[in-house]
Amino acid sequence: MVSFLERDRKEQTMTRRLVDADRPWAKVMGYSRAVRVGNIVEVAGTAPATPDGTVLHPGDLRGQTAAALQTIGEALGELGASFADVVRTRIYLADATRWEEAARAHGEIFRDVKPANTTVGGLTFLDPQILVEVEVTAIVDDG
Repeated sequence: MVSFLERDRKEQTMTRRLVDADRPWAKVMGYSRAVRVGNIVEVAGTAPATPDGTVLHPGDLRGQTAAALQTIGEALGELGASFADVVRTRIYLADATRWEEAARAHGEIFRDVKPANTTVGGLTFLDPQILVEVEVTAIVDDG
């Protein structure tokens, strides 16, 4: 059994790397786009928006999903990971009946990777033009 002191010592030696979310709401909430600790990368819910908060591809769910995934791919790359390292994705939709539009964009990236996925709908986002947010978990094989 690991003592609290041993666990705390181990956690202190692990490097925590962050990617800035660079969005207006992230500055208020105090979160990062992505965090890497050890070989695990967590990417926060990512909306299809520019750094000033402008929503990309209004009304186009597939386009919004692709834009969110592009931002996620950039964050993964900054932390030494790639889409090939992704083990789990979560897709959050405003309208669950439009899931196939998001699924097509997701499938273009993850067709061969096949991460575990959860997709939910019926959500309200910070900006009513946002139709989707995507988040991922990646495990990097450093060996």
